Amino acid sequence: MSTTAPSKSVEFKAAPPAGSVEFQLSGFQRTSVLVICFLLYMINFMDRQVLSAVLEPMKIDLRLTDTQAGGLQTLFFLSMAVLAIPASYLVDRWSRRKTMSLIAIIWSGFTYVTGLGRSFVGVLLPRIAVGIGEAGYPSASTAMLTAVYPQEARSRVLGIFNAAVPMGTAAGALLGGYLSAHHGGWRTPFFVFAVPGIILGILAYFLKDYKSVAVTDERGRKTGFWSSVALLFRIPTLRWLYIGYAMHNAMAFAYAAWGAAFIMRVQNVSEAKAGMIMGVGALMGILGAPVGGVIADLWQKKNRKGRILTPVLASLGTAVLLFLALLLDVKGPGFLFIVLFGAVAVMGIPAVNSISQDVVSPGLKGVSWGMCGFVMMVCGGAWSPSATGAISDALGGGAGGLKAAMMILCLLGLVACFCFWRGSKHYPSDMEKVAGFKLEAE
Repeated sequence: MSTTAPSKSVEFKAAPPAGSVEFQLSGFQRTSVLVICFLLYMINFMDRQVLSAVLEPMKIDLRLTDTQAGGLQTLFFLSMAVLAIPASYLVDRWSRRKTMSLIAIIWSGFTYVTGLGRSFVGVLLPRIAVGIGEAGYPSASTAMLTAVYPQEARSRVLGIFNAAVPMGTAAGALLGGYLSAHHGGWRTPFFVFAVPGIILGILAYFLKDYKSVAVTDERGRKTGFWSSVALLFRIPTLRWLYIGYAMHNAMAFAYAAWGAAFIMRVQNVSEAKAGMIMGVGALMGILGAPVGGVIADLWQKKNRKGRILTPVLASLGTAVLLFLALLLDVKGPGFLFIVLFGAVAVMGIPAVNSISQDVVSPGLKGVSWGMCGFVMMVCGGAWSPSATGAISDALGGGAGGLKAAMMILCLLGLVACFCFWRGSKHYPSDMEKVAGFKLEAE
């Protein structure tokens, strides 16, 4: 694969046109963007997680089979994966704030409609619509945040932003289960969770945004969808970043899918305790993401490769900690390693998030992160849970087969470590190619 640098068509070193206003926000305006983006991201994951929290009472009420119940989740994520890149393209070509506002209202509205469902199809169709609505949000919010905050603070800000993921996941599970059990059944959480999303979606419309930036080819013509996607893979840093992120998440998704089963099957722990252990590990992401972002920014100030070296160490640490957690007794030191794994597994994400923006022009910000998420799902998260199960069966199944399979999947963390390290060789030069561009206010 060639490592030829992208053509000058993606090198921006320009100021806004004469007479225009440069895009700059006050401290209060920046904080407002961060708060609204954070809260919407938290609601995003609450709306994702609520289905898992109420799946059993919903299944009984609507008389669903296990296949139908599982299909609700599968088709939801497939709708997100398929629409991630087109939605990200819309983010770059239209407007960040308008896209955020529109999709938040769409996904929240269909979250409400999900609670009205009276059959499998009545729940499935609005759930797919929720996935379609949520598909473009990470790209839109990431592009906004990296535009309003200076580059030296990007990872720190994105670390705070990504802490919304474990917070939203936990809130969706806990609050969704509580509302279902004590306030009217499984439909209530869908009605309740829809309201803040719609309110925040309206507020997002009034955020300050920059004018969309056109990306042109060598002849000065605006690039289309596929041309924009192709430009990303002409940037060496991104090629390695995407594969590294996919491998890291393949390892993490395998644990997320099989961790509770491993704890119960291998460690002989009850279902309730296994869920508690998994939950504590996941909640450590609230600390891990912001800390990882701070480390990445501080390291970048001292080393031009510091930001991308952060996920190198994070992936290595994640693989080692997961291996030790699988090896040791969860009732003893194994629990400590699960907790540490939960924190370290997300420490590199803010840096990856930031790097995807550091090496592209403003006209490719949304598509760059959208492609990162797409490659992560297709090359990582989509297959690793199935691969873990297949390896376990091939090794005899049971406790021994599952333990061996999950240990083998730890090797993907080392592959991720290598990919990020290779990307670090190109990161400084790729950043220089897009340095100096000043955005224009709407």
